[in-house]
Amino acid sequence: MAGKPSDNVSETIEPTPEELRKAQLASKAPLLTGSGAILKSLELLGIKDVFGLPGGAIMPFYDELMSADKIRHILVRHEQGAGHAAEGYASASGKLGVAIATSGPGATNLVTAIADAHMDSVPMLAITGQVFSTSMGTDAFQEVDISGVTMPITKHSFLVTKPEEIPGVIAAAVHIATTGRPGPVLVDVTKDAQQKSAPFLWPPDIDLPGYHPVTKANAKQVQLAAQMIAKAKKPVLYVGGGVIRAGAHKELAAFAEAVGAPVVTTLMARGAFPDSSPLTLGMPGMHGTVPAVLSFQESDLLIVLGARFDDRVTGKPSEFAPLAEVIHVDVDPAEIGKIRHAEVPIVGDVKDVLQDLLSAFTEAAKEHTPDYSQWWDRLHLLQEQYPLGFDEPDDGLLSPQGVIQKIGEMSGPEAIYAAGVGQHQMWSAQFIKYERPNSWLNSGGAGTMGYAIPAAMGAKVAEPERLVWAIDGDGCFQMTNQELATCTINKIPIKVAIINNSSLGMVRQWQSLFYDGRHSFTDLDTGHDTVMVPDFVKLADAYGALGIRVRTKEEVEPAIKLAMETNDRPVVIDFIVSKDSMVWPMVPQGVGNSEVQYARDHAPDWDEE
Repeated sequence: MAGKPSDNVSETIEPTPEELRKAQLASKAPLLTGSGAILKSLELLGIKDVFGLPGGAIMPFYDELMSADKIRHILVRHEQGAGHAAEGYASASGKLGVAIATSGPGATNLVTAIADAHMDSVPMLAITGQVFSTSMGTDAFQEVDISGVTMPITKHSFLVTKPEEIPGVIAAAVHIATTGRPGPVLVDVTKDAQQKSAPFLWPPDIDLPGYHPVTKANAKQVQLAAQMIAKAKKPVLYVGGGVIRAGAHKELAAFAEAVGAPVVTTLMARGAFPDSSPLTLGMPGMHGTVPAVLSFQESDLLIVLGARFDDRVTGKPSEFAPLAEVIHVDVDPAEIGKIRHAEVPIVGDVKDVLQDLLSAFTEAAKEHTPDYSQWWDRLHLLQEQYPLGFDEPDDGLLSPQGVIQKIGEMSGPEAIYAAGVGQHQMWSAQFIKYERPNSWLNSGGAGTMGYAIPAAMGAKVAEPERLVWAIDGDGCFQMTNQELATCTINKIPIKVAIINNSSLGMVRQWQSLFYDGRHSFTDLDTGHDTVMVPDFVKLADAYGALGIRVRTKEEVEPAIKLAMETNDRPVVIDFIVSKDSMVWPMVPQGVGNSEVQYARDHAPDWDEE
């Protein structure tokens, strides 16, 4: 009988050349703990500042961080503060913001800021500790599946269980967070991965199958868009926050001036185009200017740049810009066609697209010279009829709009203004003049109370030479005011203006307008003719800040001047303002923009020519 091969014969598998190369590199690479690898990776990627709060599962990294000389760690008082500070840092500088937290509640406290960064496309890296890999899935102490929790609100979330994975994951996370449409990325590292050692290979191989952001636009689409712009009678440039994230303000200015069309900047795009330009119509949306809101309704062509047709801009989408064709430029293809069909979809980096579009428009205008004169006649009429302004309150208290306007006038366009959410946010967007990008920071998409103080702190760390204001409400301020301690200890002299109307102002406004004035649970007892709990001046003093209270018009300017001159500690000014002041104009929720109200019960006759 012929012999048959034995089943026990084992074949020797030769390593591939790539495996041999990696083994050779590993033999020469320094041996670092996982914690050391995190620190080294951050240093090599150019990270200079991080915000965080230690805990059990991230302690190995914090032990490593203690000896760092290239990275400044700022100890916050709440992880949400770390997240918003990272956002403020990124939004003011255009660089990556980094926040660090421990597992479980430390990580979940970051979730609000991560969601905020996701909605507003802020480049942010969140590094969290995780329990030992052997304990995962057992409901161990302070165990939360944070990579799972944050999956819907990050560009990507990583779970790292081996130290050798760390350099590649950190490098990939930074790449994902800062390219294409920016956003937050989470890296969750188990405690044993932080403690164990592995060769530190740099630069790591980054393999991200499926992640290929498109930056260069389709040339045919650009040509078609240029021809449509040249032939349009009533075009409007609808500019969103993507222009700021792309650093495309110079390209926008050049394009807008060449075209000569009106420019409307959304809440997230304030500063992308200078307010001083005669082409500016202001902000659109629920609390936009009447000319901006109605320009959309009468336009025959919307040139949408890095904007996403947010519900606060469109109102009722089916009634938004009913006469307009749409050119939609965005780096994120998921946004194009999501809410409004685009006749010309252009996927690409808005900075590059605007350069191509300018060249194409210049050629198209030679064949068909645009004439927008009648359009501008109409818009100038709207500007004359419905200027942005405010009435002094009937109760003799300070006007919140006037206070904010004065802060803007005295501080100027080179300052940075971070706002919380609500009435004071809208007034800050309306009554401060913005001339440059990255000067206006706010929570646009998520609408996060508590954003202003830590965001201003992060902005001041990123831009220490600039004057930084946090314009906050008495409600918002009580969410994250503990970061004043961080500011005092770390010598971060931000200025805080509390627009204190003793209530949750925007909710109160809606209750006044839509709930027959039933002010259900919106009185905070912080302002005029109340028990003033807490007393914001005493609170400021307790945190080592300078506290100032302002009740009269005469006190406003001296208080702002004193705040601007005080640079050895944070300053908190408690402006006691009227609770009856409202944000106008207003498009009520759920209706079309044509129903914009200039003031209470006063809708413009927008069809009048």
